[in-house]
Amino acid sequence: MPRPAFWSMALEDIPRPDYVDVVAVPLPAGATDDPRVWAETVFAVDASPRWVRLAFAVRQMLVPLIGVPRGGRDVFAVARVQDGEALVSADDRHLDFRAAVAVDAETRLVRMTTVVRLKGWRGRVYFAPVGVVHPVVVQSMLRRACVRLTPR
Repeated sequence: MPRPAFWSMALEDIPRPDYVDVVAVPLPAGATDDPRVWAETVFAVDASPRWVRLAFAVRQMLVPLIGVPRGGRDVFAVARVQDGEALVSADDRHLDFRAAVAVDAETRLVRMTTVVRLKGWRGRVYFAPVGVVHPVVVQSMLRRACVRLTPR
């Protein structure tokens, strides 16, 4: 069976999401096309832009107020790699999250597809502000990964 024009492991895991975004950046010349390396670099806490780390620190302080657990460092570990895409998977009582980082060497693009299924009022309250800023955060994290993965 042929794949649709757009495919992602994230959508296989959560085919009817409450939230989806797709952000792409050009693959820098000489950079690896290994999606695992890209995903690990994008989600490396110490490699994130300062403002993203600050936002995550604020998140960690505020989420207990609505009964959402704080995320640990391993929440963004790569779960599997398949067909040029690395999948990060995290499920919790307030939402299910998938982020798939794909590298297309032919089109010279790195793409991150984020898919979220919300659970209950906690998920909706939590994701209301997150959903607004999410594409900007992902764009910033991908650009930072580009800098880190471009050979000097």
